[in-house]
Amino acid sequence: MTAHALTDSWTMTRRELARWGRQPVQLVVNLVFPVMLLLMFGYLVGGGRGVSGEYRDYLIPGMLALTMAFGLEGTMLAVTQDLNKGVIDRFRSMPMANGAVLVGRSAADMLQSTAGLIVLIGVGAALGWRPGGGPAALLAAVGLLLLFRFAMLWIGIHLALVAGKPEMVQAVQILVWPVGFLSNALAAPGSMPGWLGTVVEWNPMSHTATAVRDLFGVPGTESGHAWAAVVWPLALLAVFFPLAVRRFARLSR
Repeated sequence: MTAHALTDSWTMTRRELARWGRQPVQLVVNLVFPVMLLLMFGYLVGGGRGVSGEYRDYLIPGMLALTMAFGLEGTMLAVTQDLNKGVIDRFRSMPMANGAVLVGRSAADMLQSTAGLIVLIGVGAALGWRPGGGPAALLAAVGLLLLFRFAMLWIGIHLALVAGKPEMVQAVQILVWPVGFLSNALAAPGSMPGWLGTVVEWNPMSHTATAVRDLFGVPGTESGHAWAAVVWPLALLAVFFPLAVRRFARLSR
């Protein structure tokens, strides 16, 4: 059964990758948008309230985490379009594992997210940023970022299934913005009002951003957030992965 589910999921992943060849503009936009954000906040808008040391060293790890929260609408739209165009009905007539369509879509998104991280890290290096800690720390940081993305992705898939229609995805996507900007990605919580700083510190993305900064050796970064950067996404996955698969099974009947 497990081998059958993996085969079906890989088939659906290849289906999603084939879309990249037919829609290259969307892929390029998804890769370029985080770079535009990095340049805008780093050189146009400015920032760094409460940040000691070089703001670029603080900003780039935060932007890496912020990128993992954004860009979910592509996957959410694909899921709702499959539901509304009858694609799921055709798949349902085949001997396919339940949830393989969702797993395939999420796998394709994770490949794109990995490519986005590589591009953004490369741009940061071109701007003179150098992550500390060595290759092992870099791989650990990327792992934490992708784990956070995977959790956010399944939240997005579940919300897309609840929304049901492509035109509702944009309204649901707005819910992601508070998660991204009510975090320490762009500014230190200590520079914010007390209650807001507390909210920011509890934000799961803040734990990921802080753990990544610690792995990159950013001066003044608190240590000990790696466990929270693992536990929070796993807890979210434990809730939203089964919810999404169960919702998909009910909609596909």
